[in-house]
Amino acid sequence: MTLTVVAVLFGVSAIGLIVLLIYKSTLTMHRDDQLFLDDASSHMHAEQTELLAKVNRLTIPLRVCSIGSGVFLLLLVAMLIYQKLNELQ
Repeated sequence: MTLTVVAVLFGVSAIGLIVLLIYKSTLTMHRDDQLFLDDASSHMHAEQTELLAKVNRLTIPLRVCSIGSGVFLLLLVAMLIYQKLNELQ
């Protein structure tokens, strides 16, 4: 029962991480590395600033999902090893 709960939590955090990484990559595809702006293209500067803000807001959720996935994976592996060792005895 506990093994199933940990496996589900790992799956949810891994799927969340994958979704966030895909979203971040779609945002950064539209980002320009260098812009030469004049007054006529100031709307492009606003768009790039907005994209950068969105990418920066993803930093904390990405870290949380990454750490959560890693912790649940390690816990899942440890529980599987513990269960197999108990079956051998």
